[in-house]
Amino acid sequence: MAEPLPPVRYRPDLEHADGEEARTIEELARLFEGMARTVAGHEQHAHRAVHAKGHALLRARLQVLDALPPDFSHGLFAYPANYPALVRMSSPPAEQLPDTVSTPRALAIKVSGVDGPRVDGGGEQHSQDFLMVNGPTFSSPGLDGFLRAARLLAATTERMPRTKEVISATLRGVEAVLEAAGADGTRLRGLGGEPQHHPLGETYFTQVPFLLGPYMAKFSLEPASPALVALRGQPLEPDEDAQREAICTFFNHLDAPVEWILRAQLCRDLERMPIEDASVEWDEADSPWQPVARLSVSSQLAWDSSVSPHAEDALAFSPWHALAAHRPLGALNRARRVVMATSREFRSRFNHCPLREPRADEGWNASA
Repeated sequence: MAEPLPPVRYRPDLEHADGEEARTIEELARLFEGMARTVAGHEQHAHRAVHAKGHALLRARLQVLDALPPDFSHGLFAYPANYPALVRMSSPPAEQLPDTVSTPRALAIKVSGVDGPRVDGGGEQHSQDFLMVNGPTFSSPGLDGFLRAARLLAATTERMPRTKEVISATLRGVEAVLEAAGADGTRLRGLGGEPQHHPLGETYFTQVPFLLGPYMAKFSLEPASPALVALRGQPLEPDEDAQREAICTFFNHLDAPVEWILRAQLCRDLERMPIEDASVEWDEADSPWQPVARLSVSSQLAWDSSVSPHAEDALAFSPWHALAAHRPLGALNRARRVVMATSREFRSRFNHCPLREPRADEGWNASA
């Protein structure tokens, strides 16, 4: 196999906003806040405008690997270290839908006690957040497709839950046929055709790029421990809270800590690995994934229905909670900065619950 090309150095001209971007982002912020308001009006409680349904809050440790290649040794990964972390597992959309409506799985990591120069206006001062979903690409190239999908979600929020279950089941069947034929089912998965597999067996991806020091990279989290690998593709019985119950069962019966590998993939060819088009998968043949850290989770109570929802209310995850060395890149990340801030500010006001950054020495978990 030929040696990969050297990584491309970041330049400001590699990011470019079209003339409609600011207007599109403004409409996205209105739509997502509107979805949050609609759900809050029905439930008298505000949830996240996306990935509203939490399945687990897990205490974890992130260990940065020793002797990383120089191209990857930047920011959080500049030297070996061990950090406390919090992991939230969830699923979209803005509603607390039953798991019989099968949507993509999401995983967010908040690494605490991280010091160093921060992204301007990013908010939290000692956290590095990674937000991921179980697919390598976004469903559309840029903000126009994101806006169309948001309009569809807004039009169906808190309406016809039984119809959503039927649509989801139908789309799962279509998606299975497409997979068998070798076709891409990404868009169907986003609409409710996600196969109902165990969330702990999935590989998660940022989908969008970030700085990695002077370079640009995407990140991914892959199961490493045999107990996690064994869950890959394992079906779940359709049930109201199937994911939450499956995760709780796993961590309740765990004998030893399990590990995921956090990986980075450098941009090495701007045509084949674009910065502004999140619908293009960066081919491993062009740029192999490099392990940069281990995420370890021990046996614990993954979710306590009397405590975990309140803990979630006080937490915020954002790709902009970041070191300057990992500044988010591209139009989708620029939109997320505004849209997610609007959503969390509404959620905090409605619930009369100030958001706060966990301390590195704080034992956040489902029962604390």
